[in-house]
Amino acid sequence: MAATITLKNGRTLAYAEYGDPRGRPVFFFHGTPGSRFFRPPDETTKKMGVRLVTADRPGYGLSDFQPGRRILDWPADIVQLADTLGIEKFSVAGHSGGGPFTLACAVALPDRVISAASLSGAGPVDAPDITHGMSATNKFGITVGRFVPWTLWQTLIWAFYHRRANNPAAEIDRGTGHRPLADEEQIQKDEVREVCIESEVEAFRPGLRGLAWEACLLTRPWGFRLEDICLPVYLWHGTADDQATIPMARYVAGQIPGCKITVCENEAHLLLFPHWEEILAQLISE
Repeated sequence: MAATITLKNGRTLAYAEYGDPRGRPVFFFHGTPGSRFFRPPDETTKKMGVRLVTADRPGYGLSDFQPGRRILDWPADIVQLADTLGIEKFSVAGHSGGGPFTLACAVALPDRVISAASLSGAGPVDAPDITHGMSATNKFGITVGRFVPWTLWQTLIWAFYHRRANNPAAEIDRGTGHRPLADEEQIQKDEVREVCIESEVEAFRPGLRGLAWEACLLTRPWGFRLEDICLPVYLWHGTADDQATIPMARYVAGQIPGCKITVCENEAHLLLFPHWEEILAQLISE
């Protein structure tokens, strides 16, 4: 199902639900770019007794753009969505660019969040050696993003992403042979490919401004300290990930007290698809 709510400041927030409607609530945050349609295997979510709630972050899909948005503004949106759905306590998980927003909820909502999981998640740009093994596009963004004025940044995002925004399926096909082997194997599966395409078509519905702002946020300080997270956090990361690198994950794990990291040898950015059952079992064990 897909629906919208009106937040206290008048913005529209779009969301969808998957899995078991009476199950353990988990809010799942898509990557950058992405939308509420991006999610791991539905049958696994239901089998594990999880009520999975996804949401378009501001500027993606049906969620209104939020001028001046910070990463720490996201927890307030999630609280309002949880209250609307009658959910008091919940877990959070995020993939790729959704990782920092997951950790923001963990630090800002200790009375509501039970546990958190960052899956192939982005790390702080000031972490050491984070661009080692990173794709050229991401390396460029992280290296120069924090220094580029907003107007020029929008132009750069258009240059890098307008073709992908116009036809996500064709862009996936153009990437064949240029991904880590583990990601290539995943994207060739019909169910994974369809979810990725559906998610990006919806993400780019309102244009590229949402992506541009969020990419800008991810190349600057996040506005909170990882050391201040005081609830169970799990990291899953592949050694062959060239989008968010293993040095990012190791740095984040080392900063969060008690954080548990699972390193998957030779796996890459899409490891959440084959490992979703294990991830959920860990996340809802708290």
